[in-house]
Amino acid sequence: MIPFSPPRMDQRIVDEVVDTLFSGWITTGPKTKKFEKMLTAYGGHRVTLCVNSGSAGLELMLRWFGVGPGDEVIVPAYTYAATANVVVHCGATVVFVDSDTDFNLSVESVRKAITPRTKVIVPVDIAGWPCDYDAIHDLVREPGIQSMFHPVAQPQQLLNRILVLSDAAHSIGAWYKGKMTGNLTDITVYSFHAVKNLTTAEGGAVCLNLPDPFDPAGLYRDLNAKSLHGQTKDALAKMQIGSWRYDIIEPGYKYNMTDIQASMGIVELERYNNDMLVRRKHIFDRYAEAFSKYPWAMLPVYQNIERRSSYHVFLLRIKNIVEEQRDQIIREIFNRDVAVNVHFVPLPMMTYYKNAGYRIQDYPTAYQNYANEISLPVYYDLTDKMVDTVVSAVASSVQMVTG
Repeated sequence: MIPFSPPRMDQRIVDEVVDTLFSGWITTGPKTKKFEKMLTAYGGHRVTLCVNSGSAGLELMLRWFGVGPGDEVIVPAYTYAATANVVVHCGATVVFVDSDTDFNLSVESVRKAITPRTKVIVPVDIAGWPCDYDAIHDLVREPGIQSMFHPVAQPQQLLNRILVLSDAAHSIGAWYKGKMTGNLTDITVYSFHAVKNLTTAEGGAVCLNLPDPFDPAGLYRDLNAKSLHGQTKDALAKMQIGSWRYDIIEPGYKYNMTDIQASMGIVELERYNNDMLVRRKHIFDRYAEAFSKYPWAMLPVYQNIERRSSYHVFLLRIKNIVEEQRDQIIREIFNRDVAVNVHFVPLPMMTYYKNAGYRIQDYPTAYQNYANEISLPVYYDLTDKMVDTVVSAVASSVQMVTG
C-alpha cells in the first residue's frame, strides 16, 4: 500500500532530537527560541511565537484580540474544523462564506458577510495556495467597511479595523506577490502537525506582522505569558541566576512548544527551500504532466506570476461526476493499494455545524469543489515510480466508475 502522507524521518532529525534529550532542556528552552528566530527570518514578518498546535495559535490570537460573545468571525466553509472550532471556543459566532474555484474563500462572499459585529476574517490557504490577500486587505480598509467596525478591546481600538488572521496551516513556504507566507497579513498561524510539509509532530507558530503602533517585542512578551498560564517568565528566563521569581498576571493557557518539537523543526526549516519544497514541486509537476492527458482531469493551479504554492496537497478534481461517484472512485483506488484522501468535507456538512443551523446549500461552490475532489499522496519519500503507480490507480479507477 502506498500511504497518503507519512512524516519524513531521517538520521538528521534523530540526531537533533537526541541532542535535545541529553541537553537538559526538553520543554520550552533554547531550541524553541532558536526556531522562533529562524521562522521570523524565513517569513520576513516581525516576530514569531511557537505554540503546541496551529489550533492553539488561532485561539490564542482570537482571545488576545478580545473576540467573544456577540462578535462574528468570518471563516471559509471549505476548511478543517479547527478554523471554526476555535471561534466557538471563544463564544463568538462563526460566519461561513463560500469558496472560489481555486478552493480559497470568495472575497465577494466575505464582503456580503461583513456586519457591524465582524471582528476577524480568517482566510485559509487551502492545500498551500495563498489567498488573494491584496483584495482582502483592500476590503477591510474600505471606508464603508471600516466605519462599521466597533472596537471594544484595547487591541481592537489600536488596530481600528477588522483583523486579518491567516490560517496558513498548509502554506509555509508559499509566496504571494513577492512576499512569503507569514508576511502577508496582520497575523499568520502555521501548523506543524505530522502530515504537514514541515513537521514537529505536533506544533504551530504565530507570525506577528501587525502594523505600528503595535510593539512586536512587547506583544511577544504578552503572548508568551498568555501561552504559559499567564506566567511572566518562561522556564529559560527563570533559570538565569537570581531570576527564579515570577508572577501570574492572568489565567492563561498551556500552549507552549517544547524543545523536542523545535529540534525537529530546526532541521526541517534549514533544508526546507532547497530540499523539501524541491521534492514536493517535482511530485506536483509529475502529477500535472501525467493527468493533463486525461480530459476528465481538472488540475490545481499551484504556480503563476503572482503566487506560488507550498505544494502541500494535490487537489485533483474529476469533471462531470457527483459525490457518490467520487466516493466510489476512491474505493477503487484503495483496492489498488493506493491511499488517497479528500480535503475537506465542508464544515456545514458536519453534524455539529448542521445542528447549529448551517446549510451546505448556501455554499454551492464549496460543495462542488468537495464533491469531485480527490487528494493524492505528496510526501518527501514518494518516489517517481510510486507517483506513476498512483496515476495508474487513479486513471483506471475513474475509467471503471465513469466508463
